[in-house]
Amino acid sequence: MAPPERRRRTTQRDIARRAGVSQATVSLVISGGAASAQIAEPTRRAVLAAAEELGYTANVAARSLKGGRNRLLGLYTFESVFPTDQRDFYYPFLLGVEEETARQGYDLLLFCSGGGASSTATAERSIYAGGTNRLKIADGCVLLGRNVRREELSALVREDFPFVFVGRREVDDGELSYVAADYVSATAELVAELARLGHRRILYLRAPEDSEPTRDREEGYRRGLADAGIAVDEALIRSLADPADLTVDRLAGWADGLGITALLVEPTEDDRLTGALATMAGTERVRFPEDCSLALLGDPPSWTPDSRNWTRFSLPRARMAGEAVRVLIELLDQETPEPRQLTVPCAFVPGDSIGPVPTGRTAARRPRT
Repeated sequence: MAPPERRRRTTQRDIARRAGVSQATVSLVISGGAASAQIAEPTRRAVLAAAEELGYTANVAARSLKGGRNRLLGLYTFESVFPTDQRDFYYPFLLGVEEETARQGYDLLLFCSGGGASSTATAERSIYAGGTNRLKIADGCVLLGRNVRREELSALVREDFPFVFVGRREVDDGELSYVAADYVSATAELVAELARLGHRRILYLRAPEDSEPTRDREEGYRRGLADAGIAVDEALIRSLADPADLTVDRLAGWADGLGITALLVEPTEDDRLTGALATMAGTERVRFPEDCSLALLGDPPSWTPDSRNWTRFSLPRARMAGEAVRVLIELLDQETPEPRQLTVPCAFVPGDSIGPVPTGRTAARRPRT
């Protein structure tokens, strides 16, 4: 399938042609400064109507430096707040963006627009709050967050606004630049490690939503099984709408009914799932890895010195964020930038929650009552 044709950005010259006025007139109207008062009202309305018809979004900040740049980069998150706690999952991303932006000689703007003055709900956060793309104050922007507004990513692509997403994201009507963790390889390697330890019945507990990171993890699970010569059993791919549904009894049912000896778990955004696992292990009704091996497909949402050292792979979050800044600046330096996608490897963390299948056992031990 051929990639969608890239739409040329609408210019003030295009608006001038549509409205039948000079480009200087368009510039005065669009700028909205004091000099625009000299433009007759019918002419001003014609210019604004042409701009709206052509999908033109004016830059809200004048480009004062050579090359048309302000030397400002933006960081926008679709999450409800910016991370300020070092234990927050998103904090290393913020740190990586900040450090690389300073290294490149740019200033950093943090955008946290919402649907209204009293609104903090993630679902109401919008880049286009008020009807304009406020990210255009910056030369370009790094975007991150799990709760994405796809229609706004599509709008940014149509505007040809320079941005890089931290994480693999796709839209139906265009192609965007991103820096993503290599979930496919990292998940396949965890499957390979479990297979090396003798596990053949490995349950994959995936997130319920069909996001790109979840699809990548599932691809890695299937690839790892294929590489180990293990047939995929679709019954071993499960999802939980509520982390509270993962109980000792549920695990016992899987162990008895499906014969599993290992779990691969995709962490949730909050601590509920890893908290349920830690509580389960803390009761001594089930032990990891003595009764069942368990590995996380990513980092726990937050970490404290008392947290369980789960076997897992770790995302290079600060590096991903720094690479996103570098890719963004490369896009700004290109006269006709093309979307770029970069994948960064994850790091295996041995932890203490996987081990060999116990001798003579083909299923996880039934939890003790």
